[in-house]
Amino acid sequence: MTRMLAIVERELRKFFRSPALMLVAMVFPLIQLIILGNAFGGKIRDAHMGIVDEDHGEQAVRIKEAFDAVAANIRTFTPVYYTDEQKAKEDVREGRLDGAVIIPRQYTRKVLAGDNPQLGLVVDNSDQFMSSSLEQEMKALTDSLNTPRIQPRLPNQIALEIVELYPYIEYMKYLLPGSISLAMFVSVMIGGGMLYIDDKARGVHEGYLVTPITKTELVLGLNIAGALKAIMAGVVITIIGSLIAGIGVLFDPMRMLQLLLMIAATAMAFNAMMFLLMVRVEDPLVPRATFGILNTLLFFPSGAIYPVHAFPPWLAAIAWVDPFSYAVHGFKSILLKQAGFVAIRSDLLVLGVFGAVTLLCGTLLFKRTL
Repeated sequence: MTRMLAIVERELRKFFRSPALMLVAMVFPLIQLIILGNAFGGKIRDAHMGIVDEDHGEQAVRIKEAFDAVAANIRTFTPVYYTDEQKAKEDVREGRLDGAVIIPRQYTRKVLAGDNPQLGLVVDNSDQFMSSSLEQEMKALTDSLNTPRIQPRLPNQIALEIVELYPYIEYMKYLLPGSISLAMFVSVMIGGGMLYIDDKARGVHEGYLVTPITKTELVLGLNIAGALKAIMAGVVITIIGSLIAGIGVLFDPMRMLQLLLMIAATAMAFNAMMFLLMVRVEDPLVPRATFGILNTLLFFPSGAIYPVHAFPPWLAAIAWVDPFSYAVHGFKSILLKQAGFVAIRSDLLVLGVFGAVTLLCGTLLFKRTL
């Protein structure tokens, strides 16, 4: 135990003497959280919507009043009035408008006669997020127009009442579990992968081989040191990220205990995985060359940015074996849902088993020779 702890102490001393490594491991995911959290997932505001009124009737005036109300309140649309339909379509095509609503001739007459009145919506569907947002807002607007001014005594339509279990979750909050996992992965990639290979290249490990340190003690010492670095990164990003995103679980002792368990299990799993991948590597350029590939292969299929249920089968299979998926799911359960231990026990079990198996494989593959 003393020899193993000596390795841990040496690795941590070296880590703290390199503040640039700590900044890269902790600050980069935090910057990503802030930028992506504000760049994605926000509500559309001040979209330029053209309105072509070819009817000029009473019902067309209702539509324009509805657009003016939206522009004055939630500001989803900024109406731009046109008299030429072709000009409006051309402006949508060239990007001067985000969409255009066409109020056709005889629209008011068809509304009053109940003769299947229709509106036209022209959108630039090369931007799927913008077009779907405009379509949803127009659907809500047309539903309000379809509501009769005088309600019938007996309702004749099926109503859907939506019950949301949690308050509105901004994208920054949604992204926080993935940012914590990414910070820990970057930490083990640098502190447990790159430094391990650099030490081998500089001959540091040759010094271990002339000591009575056993192979198991050496492997456990290196992995415990790498996991401690990842735990520190996870704790820092959890605290700072929760404060930035406005999540108050930090003030709940039970939630903090759950977070510490998830951080510890994730750190051990990630570090053991990285040690297994690098245990037979000799070239210092290999971990640097594989960093981007591993980041793409492990982070993006985890559900940190987009729901796993939307993945094609082959990508869902990668997510199923990806330890990132279970780390992200566990952090989401605690930070976003404030769920109990039952919600994360399967994630802890998978991460624990994954870490133990990969550590065992890494120990078997480790060579205590030059």
